[in-house]
Amino acid sequence: MQGQVFSQRKFFDRIKQSLASLGVAIMGALKFAPFLLKTGGSMIFTVFVYSWILGWRYAVGFVLLIFVHEAGHLIAARMMGLQVGWPVFIPFMGAMIALKEAPRNAWIEAVVGIGGPILGSIGALAVWSAYFFTGNILYLALGYAGFFINLFNLIPIVPLDGGRIVTAISPWFWLLGLVILVPILLMSANILLIIILVFLLVQSLPRVIALFRKRTDLEQRYFECTRMQRVLIATLYFSLLAGLGVMMYTTEPMLPSPVSPHQNSSQNSNGTDSQ
Repeated sequence: MQGQVFSQRKFFDRIKQSLASLGVAIMGALKFAPFLLKTGGSMIFTVFVYSWILGWRYAVGFVLLIFVHEAGHLIAARMMGLQVGWPVFIPFMGAMIALKEAPRNAWIEAVVGIGGPILGSIGALAVWSAYFFTGNILYLALGYAGFFINLFNLIPIVPLDGGRIVTAISPWFWLLGLVILVPILLMSANILLIIILVFLLVQSLPRVIALFRKRTDLEQRYFECTRMQRVLIATLYFSLLAGLGVMMYTTEPMLPSPVSPHQNSSQNSNGTDSQ
């Protein structure tokens, strides 16, 4: 009888241990819930939307390039000690990460801003390079798209990355961003592009208008950077602009005309199925 009681207790102890282990595993998995639900879910939805227009292979590659870009912001933000959420994807608008706390100064804002284009450009270059090893035109088209995404984001206007980067160089560059965006808006016939540009202009106006009023002491301290910080950010920024511009210029003649993502996703330049 005592042996049976001992066996039952041992049995229930094992159940308790198993449940405790399962609870620990579930709690660990919950840590990744924001990533799986917000980032993973929005990525899948964005791929689904783009697939209708671009073909699923091109859509997957395109969204992954955006993810690499956003990962650059995420890494840079955490390096600077900022609390930041996982990226959320929005079809035709790209993606965004939510900073849970504002950058303390222009230097931190610029570092977080330039992290995306740096890693994004590396990702685009890697995909572009894959074309020369495989002959698959899909990689060339994706690389070109990656160069464009990162170059467009370098336009010096908030909320684009370029607007945040030049905060550490001179916020007066925001006026140059307006000079670039306004003519594009006026000449554009694409409704989606017009909506995006109007959104960017509306978002940028408060900070542009603030340039023409006297700064408070707090604002003045926000924009203070060392000479070395300004030189470093300026060097990285203009190097990215030049490098991405050159890569787009040299890649464009290599692309089929017109580029057909549906065709690119199913065949390579030799006419064989891509693996």
